[in-house]
Amino acid sequence: MIRHILIGLGSIIAILFAVVIFRTLNYGADSVGGRVELPEPPAVSAERAAENLSRALQFRTITLTAGDPRPGQEGEWLALHAWLEEAYPAAHAAMTRELVPGTLTLLYTWAGSDASLKPLLLMAHQDVVPVNIGTEDDWTAPPFSGEIVEGYVYGRGAIDDKGSLVALMEAAEALAQSGFRPQRTLHFMFGHDEEVSGSGAEAGVALLKARGIEPEMALDEGFMIVDPSPLTGKAMGFIGIAEKGYLTLEIVATAEGGHSSTPPRNSAAVRLARAIAALDDNQMKADFTKPPVSDLFRSAAQDMPFLQRMAFANLWLFESMIDEQLGGVPAGNAMIRTTTAPTMLAGSAKENVLAQRASALVNFRIHPNDNPEDVIAHVKAVTAGIEGIEVHTGTEGLRGAGASPVSPTDNRAYAVLASVAEAAGNGAPVAPGLVLGATDARYASAITNNVYRFAPAVLSPEDLSGFHGTNERLSVENMGRLTRGYAQIILAMDTPE
Repeated sequence: MIRHILIGLGSIIAILFAVVIFRTLNYGADSVGGRVELPEPPAVSAERAAENLSRALQFRTITLTAGDPRPGQEGEWLALHAWLEEAYPAAHAAMTRELVPGTLTLLYTWAGSDASLKPLLLMAHQDVVPVNIGTEDDWTAPPFSGEIVEGYVYGRGAIDDKGSLVALMEAAEALAQSGFRPQRTLHFMFGHDEEVSGSGAEAGVALLKARGIEPEMALDEGFMIVDPSPLTGKAMGFIGIAEKGYLTLEIVATAEGGHSSTPPRNSAAVRLARAIAALDDNQMKADFTKPPVSDLFRSAAQDMPFLQRMAFANLWLFESMIDEQLGGVPAGNAMIRTTTAPTMLAGSAKENVLAQRASALVNFRIHPNDNPEDVIAHVKAVTAGIEGIEVHTGTEGLRGAGASPVSPTDNRAYAVLASVAEAAGNGAPVAPGLVLGATDARYASAITNNVYRFAPAVLSPEDLSGFHGTNERLSVENMGRLTRGYAQIILAMDTPE
C-alpha cells in the first residue's frame, strides 16, 4: 500500500514538474502586438537637433502651482513660441498654428489629403519643474544653460519634456523640407502646464472634441528604451498603454483633548497612527493576470533568468512569492498595485496640548485594475475597527480621478510604436507598461481609445536619475534617435492598415 502511495505521489510530482517546465519554456515565446516594416525617414541631424534643444532649454518655462504662468509672467512661453517659428520655418509653412483659447498651449495642424483617415495627435509639453534652491552648483552645467558637455545636452527639461518637443519639430521640419505631404492630418499639441495640472492639454483636447476630431492615435511622453532594464538586466523598450489614477483621502481621528501631563492611552494621535499603520500593513491586492502587467512580464520573459521566468510562467504556484519580492521594491510595488502613501499630517497646535482632532492626507495612485470606489471601500474596511476614525470622501477629502483606460496592443498604432522601439533599441524586446505618474495623455482618452506614452530614446538608469533631479540631460545621439523615430511614426501611420 505504502509503495503504491509513493508511486502515486511520485507520478503527481513528475506531472507537476513537467507542467511547470512546459509552461516556462513556452512563456513569452510570442511578442505582444504585431510589427510593421518601417519606412526610411528623411535625413536628420542629431547635432542640429541637440543645438536646438540647447536653445529651447534656455527658456525658463517653469510652473510651480496650478494657474502658472500668472498674468504678466507669460514672457518665457511667448519667447519660446517665437523661437520655434524662427527655428522651424518649413514646418510652420506647412502647418497652421494656434493657441488653445485661454491658454498658452500650442496646437499645430498639418492638413492631410484624405479626410476619411483619422488624424494623429502628437503631444509634448513646454513647461518644466524648478531646480531645488541650493543645488545649482551640483550640476555639471548650469541647469538653464543648455550647455552641451561630452555628448550630452544638460538642462532642466531635457528629458521632461523639451527633448520630445524639439524632436517632434525637427521631424516635422525634415519631412516638410523633403516634400512630404501627409494623407492623414497631423496635430501637434504642446501643453503649457503639464507639471502642475495639465489644464492646457485638457482644454486642447476639449477643443478637438468640439471640432469632432477623433485621432487614430495619441502619443505623448511616458516610457522609452531602458538599458539596462531592472526587469531583465538588458535593454528593453516600454510603451505606456495606461497610467495610474490619483486619489487623496483625509483620515481623521477624534478624541477627548486636554493637557499632555495626563494623557489617555488612546488619544487622537494614537488612533491616527494606528489607522496609518493598518493601511501600510494591509496594501491593496495585486493582480498579475490583466494588461498591462501580464503583458509586460510575458514580453520580458525571453531575457529573464530561467528561474525568474519559471516563476512568472507559473503564477498559480509562485504568485505570492512574486508579490512579496516586487512589493519590496518601490517601483515594482507601484507597477502591480494601487499604492498607499500617507503624506501630510496635522494634530495639536502646541506640544503640551492633546489634539482633539488629528488628520492625515493619504495619497493613492490607482491601478487600472481598481477604481476610486474600490480604494474608499478598502480604506473604510481596514480602519473600521479603530475607534474614532472617519474617512472623508466628500469635497473636502476626495481628490483625483481613476486610472486611464488601457489602450489596445492589437492594432497598427501599437505595432508601429513597437517596431520603432525595436529599431531604436537595436532589437531589444518591447513590452507594454503602466506609467506610474500623470501625463497630458490622460486627457486624450476623451477622443481616442488608442493613447500611448513612448519616446524613441535609449536611456540608462543614470540618465533617468536626472528626471526632476540634478543633472537632467539627454545625449546628442538620443536627439537623433528621437527625431528619426518620430519621423518614422508619422510616415508609418500615414497610410491605412
